[in-house]
Amino acid sequence: MAKKKERPIEELSIDPAAQQMLIRAQEIGISTAFSRADELTACNIGGAGMCCKMCGMGPCRLTKEGDRGICGATIDTIQARNLARAIAGGASAHSDHGRDMAFTLKAVATGEAPDYRIRDIVKLRHIASLYGIPTEDRTSEDIASDLADLYMAQFGQQRGSVILTKRAPKKRQELWHEKGVMPRGVDREVVDLLHRTHIGDDQDPHHILQGAVRTAIADGWGGSLIATDVSDILFGTPAPVMGASNLGVLSTDEVNVVVHGHEPTLSMMIVAASQDPEIIEYARSKGAKGVNISGICCTANEMLMRQGIPAAGELPATGACHPHRRGRSDGCGRAVHHAGPRRGCQPLPHRDCHDLAQGQDHRRDPYRVR
Repeated sequence: MAKKKERPIEELSIDPAAQQMLIRAQEIGISTAFSRADELTACNIGGAGMCCKMCGMGPCRLTKEGDRGICGATIDTIQARNLARAIAGGASAHSDHGRDMAFTLKAVATGEAPDYRIRDIVKLRHIASLYGIPTEDRTSEDIASDLADLYMAQFGQQRGSVILTKRAPKKRQELWHEKGVMPRGVDREVVDLLHRTHIGDDQDPHHILQGAVRTAIADGWGGSLIATDVSDILFGTPAPVMGASNLGVLSTDEVNVVVHGHEPTLSMMIVAASQDPEIIEYARSKGAKGVNISGICCTANEMLMRQGIPAAGELPATGACHPHRRGRSDGCGRAVHHAGPRRGCQPLPHRDCHDLAQGQDHRRDPYRVR
């Protein structure tokens, strides 16, 4: 392991609360993303995308112009492969988010998810009309069912174009067709890109990157846009709200639940459950005043803009809250970081969750950690 670098705390974060947390973490020996970044040294060859691990004969590390890998790949080909695979992975994550949201919309429409409801009927009807789905004299559930079917079909579609691309400016659509980057289907493009970056397939870096662009568009104008549409329909189109952020939102006298994940389906239910009188009474029976919800990463943004729930930050410090992960069997896998007692588990003394974070209640002081 490389010699540990020592960077001034101001270089790690401009947020005073985060700086205090990082100092505290250093004092008690808690590992954070920042300390691990200081302890590790990135590989210069890998960082430049010049290392290929696509097959079992490598890895092939190319360091100068004219080098070729075992399969004959040049530096340009290897860099294109690495970038393309990163795009395929990111598109898969974003787009699978959209797929799960479409599943949820279908479940709401058919009555299989009674705890959810359609909140933005105007947007539902507007989006449906863009695709020619009949809306006159039809219930919101019937319209939502058709829209969900249409959106789910965009993932497995093999020919034609992802239908959501029709919402792009006309000149942009024409350019995509001209350059050969109009996506056919979300899953189709991801698989195609992984295929062409495998050994013995596409060696032309320009052709590989053409597929990468097509996959990125399949994500942005396919899966990601589907996720946005459905989130607005089910949870309400966001409007400007006042909110609080940073680790000061953690409370010293409540059970802190920090929602973290890739989509808001579970998080919205956690917010609702936190207001359940039975849950609140259970928390009080263990010495807490109630349940304090906050979020990190993309789920934090969803909770903030739709519910006004404060954002605790982006990278949780190990030890501030205890992670509890759900599986993906229900199609809604999330991670919930909690501090304090929870149902079905041996209750934790409420004070134990603050060995690392001595947090202020965000309603009193949202900008400091004492």
